[in-house]
Formats: sequence, structure tokens, C-alpha cells
Amino acid sequence: MKKTFILLSIFAFAVLVSGTIGAASGEGSNGEALFKQHCSACHPDGGNIVNPQKTLHKKDRQANGVKTGSDIVNKMRNPGPGMTQFDKKTISDKDAAAIAGYILKTF
Repeated sequence: MKKTFILLSIFAFAVLVSGTIGAASGEGSNGEALFKQHCSACHPDGGNIVNPQKTLHKKDRQANGVKTGSDIVNKMRNPGPGMTQFDKKTISDKDAAAIAGYILKTF
């Protein structure tokens, strides 16, 4: 349990740092470009064509227990029925964090 907490803390710190570095270096649009490439077909404008109750908009995310960037990345890695699974080979942790940051900022 302690090891899991440490690993989650390290991951959260990495997500925070990568978002800060990206914003400082002008890479804020990277998350947007990655979102458009991997997510926008099923989530146009933050919606959800498969399950309209599970949009990417803050109200729906929170109602479904998806409140942080880590929660979003977890959904990408371990989605529910109807959503494509995005493993680390398909979307790196850095890119997944960028997508999550874009979703939190935009929707």
C-alpha cells in the first residue's frame, strides 16, 4: 500500500511538472493536438458519442468520479465499455498527461 502511494505521488508530481514545463515552453497546444488526434472522434467538443452521460465536461466528469488529471489518464489506460483502451505504447505517459491537462483546462 505504501509503495502504491509513493508511485502515485511520483506520477502526480510528474504530471504537474510536465504541465508546468509545457505551459512555460509554449507547448500548451500539444495537448490539444493530441486530443484531436486520439480523442475528438468520440469526444467532439468534449461530448461523448457512445455514452452521452459521460462527457468530458467538468460536471459530468465529477459526477462520474473523474476529477483529476490522474483520473483521466487512468480512464485512458483502463476504460469502461465502449471506449478504446490507450496503452503506453499508443499514448506515452507524457502525452496522456498533456491530453488530461487539455481536458481539465478546456472542458
